[in-house]
Amino acid sequence: MHTPPFDNINKPIVDMDDKNVPLNYFNIVKLNKDQSFEFVTPGYETCIVPATGSIDVFVEGFEIKNLGTRTVDVWDGEPEGVYVPSGTKASFVAINDSEVFIAGAKFDKTLEPFAVRANEIDMVQYGSDDTKTHRKIKHILGAKHHDKVGRLLCNELYTVGQGGWSGFPPHKHDTDRLPDETRHDETYNYRFRPNNGFGFQLFQQVDEKVGKAEHIIDGSTISIRTGYHPCVVAPGYEMYYFTILGGLSQRSLVQYFQPEHAYQIETIPGIKDMIAKYK
Repeated sequence: MHTPPFDNINKPIVDMDDKNVPLNYFNIVKLNKDQSFEFVTPGYETCIVPATGSIDVFVEGFEIKNLGTRTVDVWDGEPEGVYVPSGTKASFVAINDSEVFIAGAKFDKTLEPFAVRANEIDMVQYGSDDTKTHRKIKHILGAKHHDKVGRLLCNELYTVGQGGWSGFPPHKHDTDRLPDETRHDETYNYRFRPNNGFGFQLFQQVDEKVGKAEHIIDGSTISIRTGYHPCVVAPGYEMYYFTILGGLSQRSLVQYFQPEHAYQIETIPGIKDMIAKYK
């Protein structure tokens, strides 16, 4: 499902118990300096990630000052985040004009809050210019935090250079059938540099010979419940997407690659290391 950019007035773009991706939660909060925002998501653990700007975060006794290092855009430095346990009240105050992502996944247990600073981000770079798959992933809540989080995986993905494919070979994760695949709902928010850039998100169900494509632009939100879902950015532009994954029965993601294209796992440099990070 494609949600074109709009002024969400700090209300969830993907709310709790969403009809399409009930395992996900996503909000974008825009604040001017000294403005504040408070939220609580019963049954959903969340992660607060400034896209730009810096904020002070408060999570029922846990306090993190000056979260966020970027000023211009999402290419301007490393991400930082704060994990908020399920059902726990959280708030943040903008130190300067800020845009803040709130990522969430369905999870009933209440764990402990913690911060992920820029020097703790787990980064992996893979692919190549030759295979048109060169990209970089910055894991905010990835394998390093497996024992501290319930079901939520949260990262930022960047194409390296201009043009190229992501989410390739085509894969899906819509059915719990271990060891071959897990059910993980997924939500993206796209950005482009320059910001008049664009791309296409493909959706192809298992029984479809021909899938459907959505024209994505700066600020587009994509939510994925079923099917294969690679995407591509136009030549001359760089692409970024904030990624939320929520697992039904476990946190670790097991992707099922489209059989007719799966052989390309062996041709894309570093892709197996990338797959291993989604734990």
